[in-house]
Amino acid sequence: MPGIGGSPAPVVPYHLTTLPSLLAGLLDQLGYEQADVLGISWGGGLAQQFALSRPDRVRRLVLVATGTGALMVPGHPRVLLCMLTPLRHRDPGYAGRVAGELYGGSARHDPGLARDLLHATTRLGPARGYFYQLLSSLGWTSLPRLPKLRPPTLILAGDDDPIIPLVNARIMHRLIPRSQLHVYRGGHLELAADAERLASAVEAFLDG
Repeated sequence: MPGIGGSPAPVVPYHLTTLPSLLAGLLDQLGYEQADVLGISWGGGLAQQFALSRPDRVRRLVLVATGTGALMVPGHPRVLLCMLTPLRHRDPGYAGRVAGELYGGSARHDPGLARDLLHATTRLGPARGYFYQLLSSLGWTSLPRLPKLRPPTLILAGDDDPIIPLVNARIMHRLIPRSQLHVYRGGHLELAADAERLASAVEAFLDG
């Protein structure tokens, strides 16, 4: 996103609803009419918005550890408070201390795994970019529009995700036509922490 990693920070804040044009432009530059779109966590919100705004560009949709925005069952307030600061991206020690409570799943017994995932390849960029990303989803929700999602959709959700409780995936599954729900043992970071186990479910859906 703008202001994250090596991407230059925007001059003014943006909103999630304005980003589908950015993704469509990326597909145009790469020469693709359609793409399979996978979104994790915050990226799952953007993936939903893109599929709703530009259904002609999405062949299949995969939503991982994500919810419906402002209208969803939230995580514990203590967990959400940790999300308000980029400190876990800046301080490996802090990331390890909060990993289990924040991410659940494998991070509970191996907090170093979450710490390494957050710091091995991430370049967070300026704090402004992080806060702009948080602000971009204020007031956004996909909930009333989920029955209008056209692409075939796979929903992956962990049974121990403190950030996005599992009930949100069940609600999305009931509302999204032609959706499949895959509940896995683990937490918020499991797709990255145990890619070999979960990637097979994604590949089977995309190839189906």
